[in-house]
Amino acid sequence: MFLDNDGNVVEDLSTMSHLASGVPGSVAGLLFALEKYGTMNRGDILSFAIDLAENGFRINSDLANSINNHKNDFRRFSGSAGIFGRKFSKGDLFVQKDLARVLKDIAINGRDGFYKGRTADLIVDEMKRGNGIISHTDLENYKPAERNVIRGTYRDFDLITMGPPSSGGICLLYLLNILEPYDIKSLGFNNPYYINLLSEAMKMVYSDRAEFMGDADFYSVPFNTLVSKEYAAERFKHFVPGKSIPSGDISHGEIKIKDKPQTTHISAADGKGNLVALTTTLNDVFGSKIVVDGAGFLLNNEMDDFAVKPGYPNIYGLLGSDANSVEPGKRMLSSMTPAIITRNGKPFMVIGSPGGGKIITSVLQTIINVIDFAFDIDLAVDAPRFHHQLYPDYIQFESERLNTDLVNLLKNFGYDLKQVPEFGRVEAILFRPDGTMTGHSDRRGSGKAVGY
Repeated sequence: MFLDNDGNVVEDLSTMSHLASGVPGSVAGLLFALEKYGTMNRGDILSFAIDLAENGFRINSDLANSINNHKNDFRRFSGSAGIFGRKFSKGDLFVQKDLARVLKDIAINGRDGFYKGRTADLIVDEMKRGNGIISHTDLENYKPAERNVIRGTYRDFDLITMGPPSSGGICLLYLLNILEPYDIKSLGFNNPYYINLLSEAMKMVYSDRAEFMGDADFYSVPFNTLVSKEYAAERFKHFVPGKSIPSGDISHGEIKIKDKPQTTHISAADGKGNLVALTTTLNDVFGSKIVVDGAGFLLNNEMDDFAVKPGYPNIYGLLGSDANSVEPGKRMLSSMTPAIITRNGKPFMVIGSPGGGKIITSVLQTIINVIDFAFDIDLAVDAPRFHHQLYPDYIQFESERLNTDLVNLLKNFGYDLKQVPEFGRVEAILFRPDGTMTGHSDRRGSGKAVGY
């Protein structure tokens, strides 16, 4: 689908074309959740969003700069150019009349207001203009899938998180299982041996991610093995403190018996004990950059979350295999890691983040900051991070994380290092021992923690 006649990946085809979009699923998924678990009616829920779209809101500098940085991409597509093709400034009123009409259709007609009728016609017309392949039948047949959560433990905490087709929950539990035997607090937050320990664990886990993880409806993901403490111990038994194993020398584990099978995060909790960790995504910043002309919303570029070719990296540098190959009706592998943590049966934390392949390690380090280092939630979320995903073979670190002495020590361990822009936008709620709660929104983003 994304290769030329010689088997080479065609640039931008899986990221910025009409073929880059999978069938939009957020509308069906959120309506399903509302109808099964919600307490308010659809019209009341959507009224706030309709008002923002119809009457506009003042955009902040982050959004203005982000749109402006992708202006040339937006101008490639007529629907996108009409909304995002001009220069934006902080404080501009951003009005989206077409989107308001779509939201009104959903408020009145539910999923049929999006997957059938006028909006569906606009999506299919957009596909035809750009040689895309999403049809009316594809839209009508789309169904959200409700799956069992996966569970694990870390020290005396219980974790509830998301299973396939996200790799995030498996990877998070796998990482915590590797780290649990170590006295992380004694190593110290910015200690080179702490960074060494986590980096080697990350490399091991991302190696298995590339080989074994995909949509469990199409591939027998061995998640019971991958989240077992025994498997983690076996995989990590060759770890030597102060040493980096080259990525080329790390292969995936041997699992013979298989089990059957740009992003936004919201963490929410109420006074009745209900907890929600919700992550939703278009994949890249502004997805495929394509707005459905006349409908006002962006199409995702989730197809790039598939392995468009085994061993070929996606936009986040993540590798994949046949487990995550492109197939009709299949859901692509993501890194979304919404998680709920309890202690002795009582709520302790609700957490998640955007950030592509770095979501997993952003959530991991925040949890460790709270549980092992006893950081307050604001410091735990805002603390500088690092990341290793096996390939490319270097530690990616935020500028605040490493000083010269630490860099030199890690290089002596055998690591290459690369400074990268800040990553992750963790949104977290922490429960105090008395049952009250406090929330924090990552300093890296423009989110907000509110109580009412």
